[in-house]
Amino acid sequence: MASLSLPNNYLPTFLRSHSSNYPSSQNLPLSSAPPNSQFFGLKFSHSPSSSIPSSSSFLRTSIFAKVSKGSKPPNFTLKDQNGKNVSLSSFKGKPVVVYFYPADETPGCTKQACAFRDSYEKFKKAGAVVVGISGDDASSHKAFASKYKLPFTLLSDEGNKVRKEWGVPGDFFGSLPGRETYVIDKNGVVQLVYNNQFQPEKHIDETLKILQSL
Repeated sequence: MASLSLPNNYLPTFLRSHSSNYPSSQNLPLSSAPPNSQFFGLKFSHSPSSSIPSSSSFLRTSIFAKVSKGSKPPNFTLKDQNGKNVSLSSFKGKPVVVYFYPADETPGCTKQACAFRDSYEKFKKAGAVVVGISGDDASSHKAFASKYKLPFTLLSDEGNKVRKEWGVPGDFFGSLPGRETYVIDKNGVVQLVYNNQFQPEKHIDETLKILQSL
């Protein structure tokens, strides 16, 4: 678990949800959390002496991405929740939705995964494959997929190698892995790059709009 220290006059109020097994994506309530709390897989604490990275560092880690609309992303081979190797190239000829998320079992990521689950039939109707990627290991993915009945593939990018190769931007000065979704058409060309850390369900809406127009 990563840690991020912020000055007393800088730390905003964050939210944490308490979810039950297999909730609807619409039923993941949020409540306020104390300053020393977990948020999207990070631990936050006050530190008067902490310094914030420079703005140039922030721009490098949080804005510029290598994979963009109209480009062909680099191939990858990662293990899925069952320990099997899965390559992006194996989906050639089909639209693919690749979504990078911070971590299993965090509030926003659970909400996003359940929203993909709840709309999964729409993705199937569009002929698309849905693939989620985070730095969690295969056993974590397996437990996460089982708990929430996720019908799609989750891939383990331990060390965030693929995330870095694709140039997925981070949040909070690069300390929080970014939440970014890519729609790749059947020719392997990126048609959408969508980034929204704090409205995870919007990823599903925007993705379906593009898929239905292909």
